[in-house]
Order: sequence, then structure tokens, then C-alpha cells
Amino acid sequence: MTVFRVLGMTCSHCVGFVSEELEAVAGVESVKVDLSTGLITLRTDRPIDPAEIRTAVEAAGYEVEP
Repeated sequence: MTVFRVLGMTCSHCVGFVSEELEAVAGVESVKVDLSTGLITLRTDRPIDPAEIRTAVEAAGYEVEP
């Protein structure tokens, strides 16, 4: 399980964009987003390179908290 914070999400559309991009990353089994905190929990079948996560979040138009 991987947990990280995404900056800039303000609505359910934001959650949908970020979830869609993360679900497309190889090895991601599920994505859980807490909009109020910006925390995202990924369940994966293998370790995911943080760069892959960052790239997916940026593709949705958001940033991973450093």
C-alpha cells in the first residue's frame, strides 16, 4: 500500500481525473482518494516507482506533495 498527498484537488471531477490516471499505471489494483485531505491510497501488486506516480498525477494536471 502506498499513501501520498496530491495538491490542488477541489472537487469530484479532480478526484476522477487523478484516479483515472493512477488506475492506468501498471501494477495499480485500486485507488482511494480522500478529497478533504488530498490523501491518496494505492493498493498495488508490486512496488511502484514514485516517479511513475508523480508522472500520472501530473498528467491529470495536479502535483504530488514533495
